[in-house]
Amino acid sequence: MGPSRWRRSTHAMVAASVVALVAVVVAVVAVFTTGGNTGNAQVPAARPPAAANPGVVPVSDSAGAPTAAGVAAALAGPVADPNLGDVTGRISDAKTGEQFWEQRAGMPMLPASTNKMLTTGAALLTLARDERLTTTVVAADQTRQPGVVVLVGGGDPILSAAPPGEETWYRGAARISDLAGQVRKSGITVMAVQVDNSLFSGPDFAPGWDPADISGGDIAPIQSVMIDAGRTQPTTDESRRSTTPALDAGRALATALGVDPAKVVFAPGPPTGRQLASVQSAPLIERLGQMMNASDNVMAETIGREVAKATGRPLSFAGGVDAVTSKLASAGIDMTGATLVDSSGLSVLDRLTAKTLDEVVGAAAGPNQPAMRPLLDLLPIAGGSGTLSDRFLTGDVKTSSAGWLRAKTGSLTAINSLAGIVTDASGRVLTFAFISNDAGPMGRIAIDALAGTLRTCGCGA
Repeated sequence: MGPSRWRRSTHAMVAASVVALVAVVVAVVAVFTTGGNTGNAQVPAARPPAAANPGVVPVSDSAGAPTAAGVAAALAGPVADPNLGDVTGRISDAKTGEQFWEQRAGMPMLPASTNKMLTTGAALLTLARDERLTTTVVAADQTRQPGVVVLVGGGDPILSAAPPGEETWYRGAARISDLAGQVRKSGITVMAVQVDNSLFSGPDFAPGWDPADISGGDIAPIQSVMIDAGRTQPTTDESRRSTTPALDAGRALATALGVDPAKVVFAPGPPTGRQLASVQSAPLIERLGQMMNASDNVMAETIGREVAKATGRPLSFAGGVDAVTSKLASAGIDMTGATLVDSSGLSVLDRLTAKTLDEVVGAAAGPNQPAMRPLLDLLPIAGGSGTLSDRFLTGDVKTSSAGWLRAKTGSLTAINSLAGIVTDASGRVLTFAFISNDAGPMGRIAIDALAGTLRTCGCGA
């Protein structure tokens, strides 16, 4: 979730083919002219406003690379901030992969939501960008259960109960109302609704998750059909979540069909009757964008299960982790030290290294894994979007990292992490990953200052 408040969990090939979007906005002040005699003042003449000239400007091949000594000197002050607590990190050249700086980068640390970068990278390597999830309604055995229909979960957590014409929290979300409309047209007289929640296996709540995070709005039990990712207030980001998301979805369908929602139960097994209705989710790339920008834990867990399904693994927490880590390892990313129990980073049992995170960013920026390239576009923009929209906004605007740095954030109590890319003052694109555990009360500001130093540092000496 977005880091709008502090709680236990808060929420381009490089060189010629890596591009930086440069939007130049010029503020023009009208210029007034007067004659030498104040009694003969001329009529003020305003210059016409200058037009903004935005453009996509390639990163220069000739941009000077920093030196290890220069980076170390620039970071010496920020990295010594006691608010960082126990901090590890690594900085590399996005073009060449050359490492410029590291501090215990191979030490496993609690990564928080930077774990979602692994889930995203593996999904891009495994699934088609237009991959969609299908939710269906199927008739139960009408001989044994006349009038019973079954909502069959297909792994889509953001099916929405919003009525037609009302905005949903998630763009492109499938709707209960569409399923209900198709069922009504099928000709069956619906007497009751059941829910088939059998697609996912294993527990629906991961080890190391805090049950208080359900009411806190960070997570819900991960089930194969949910509405609005378990939100009880569908269009509110900070809404508390439900403890029974699959049954909630069934109740929403029952209500739409005019039958008693209080009688909704789980189906005794997968239904065998004919399909009455189906809806599809937004495409994967859209869902990944929303997941990364809002740091959505529920979406991360279900996308991890998509990777598991595509690679023949159980659709469970363990299956998702195995699928994600195996896919990245096969892409040449060093997974040494990775001990994960979920795909979102919400668990306090997760461990990752800054080296792994930096290699994930480097793979997306470099030439060898083009399928991962969209990961860079999915990263929040400093001072501009997602979980970085309210960060990197202080200080001198001429040296600010706002607009020049993109990164995935991670935040738990006393845990801060940041991994992404930044264009330095010389025009060189750098990848970075920092993980701070046991941080002080100003830990988030301290880790931003660490990353922000890379923007202003030419670090060539």
